[in-house]
Amino acid sequence: MSNLILELKDVCKTFQQGAEQLNVLKNVNLSIKPKEIAALIGPSGSGKSTLLQIAGLLDEPSSGTVYIDGEKCTGNNDNLQTMLRRNYLGFVYQYHNLLPDFDAAENVILPQLIAGTKYKDARDKAIWLLKRLGLEERISHRPAELSGGEQQRVAIARALANTPKLLLADEPTGNLDPNTSDNVFLTLLEVVKETGLSALIATHNIDLAHKMDREVSLKNGKLIDIRATNFISKGENFY
Repeated sequence: MSNLILELKDVCKTFQQGAEQLNVLKNVNLSIKPKEIAALIGPSGSGKSTLLQIAGLLDEPSSGTVYIDGEKCTGNNDNLQTMLRRNYLGFVYQYHNLLPDFDAAENVILPQLIAGTKYKDARDKAIWLLKRLGLEERISHRPAELSGGEQQRVAIARALANTPKLLLADEPTGNLDPNTSDNVFLTLLEVVKETGLSALIATHNIDLAHKMDREVSLKNGKLIDIRATNFISKGENFY
C-alpha cells in the first residue's frame, strides 16, 4: 500500500482540433496524501475538469501515469478501471445528476447495492449520511421536491456512500447561490474530514479554497503547488 492516495506523474493531455493540437495538460505532477484535502484552482478553461476526469479514471492521459493508492491505473481494461473507480473513488459534480424517480435515500442506496452491499446496511448508511448532511426531514423526498442545495447534498451523500478513499469534486457548488454554496461546501469539508477521506476539489471560490489543507493552481497546462493568497499577491489574475 502506498503512502499516497493519488499520484499523477508527468501527465499530459492533448486534443486534436482540426489541424491544431491543443495541449491542455503539460507534464502535470500531483500527489495527494491520506486525509489531505486539496483545492484545485485556475481560470475557466484551464483544464481542471480534464485533470479530474483523468484522476478519476474516466479519461486516459495522452502520456504519463496515474496511481491510485499505489496501484498503476493507466492503460487498464475497462472492467478493471470500473472496479477501481467503485472501490476507491467518489465523485461530486456541479450538477447533481440524481435519479428523478427515486427519493433521496434510494439515490444513496443504489450505488451501494451495485457494489454488493446488503440492502439493510445500504439503507442504514444512506440515512446516516443524509442526516449528517442536514436532510433528516427530506429522506423520502424525490429530487423535484428538493431545493438545489438539498439536491447537491444528496449527491454528496451518494459520493460518500461506498466509503471511497478519494473524493473528486468538480465545482460541487458552482450551480448554487452564494449563501447556499458556502453552507453546502463547508458541510462537505466537515464530512470529508470526519470520515478521514482524501479529496481534490476544483473551485473558483478562493475563500473556500483557503479552508483546505493545500491549494494547487492550474494555468496554461501547468500545475503549481502554491497557496492562492501568495499567488494573488503577485498580481496574477486567475478569475
